[in-house]
Amino acid sequence: MITLIIGGSGSGKSAYAEEYICKKAGDCRKYYLATMQVYDDEGRKKVEKHRQQRQGKGFHTIEMPRNVEKTVKVIKSDTNVNKNMVLLECISNLTANEMFTDQGTSDCETVSDKIIEGIVSLNDSVDELVIVTNNVFEDGDDYEEGTMEYLRALGRINERLASMADRVVEIVAGIPVEVK
Repeated sequence: MITLIIGGSGSGKSAYAEEYICKKAGDCRKYYLATMQVYDDEGRKKVEKHRQQRQGKGFHTIEMPRNVEKTVKVIKSDTNVNKNMVLLECISNLTANEMFTDQGTSDCETVSDKIIEGIVSLNDSVDELVIVTNNVFEDGDDYEEGTMEYLRALGRINERLASMADRVVEIVAGIPVEVK
């Protein structure tokens, strides 16, 4: 089962996702799949905020800024687990990490296909996958071509995830709105 949680920056989507998993998990093992690569103080502060937010909630954190399909090995190696839930936080970071690498920039189609394939692989190995993503499409601004390619990839991924998802929730000013 896939639950997709979408919202703008600072909307409360991460807190909602964590609360959702904690309420639903029961005896499931809870994994937090962190995709953010930290480059500066702002990134460190954001990661620390998220760590504090989930402290004491029983999440097993896996740092995986790229190649989320590799998480399957980690989860399957945990033989003491009967059921598991994974919170993938978040698609916008994962998309940027996969698109902009030391080897150069990948195109929208390549990146979106790779990420969706990784998520399908991950979803096939877990009882429930909760995915957090950003809605960054409402400002109407035109950006330079690299940013526009990133936005196209993120939009394509969000559309495909929403189509795959059993449940889609948009967080608006901290309020969850069931979309699907």
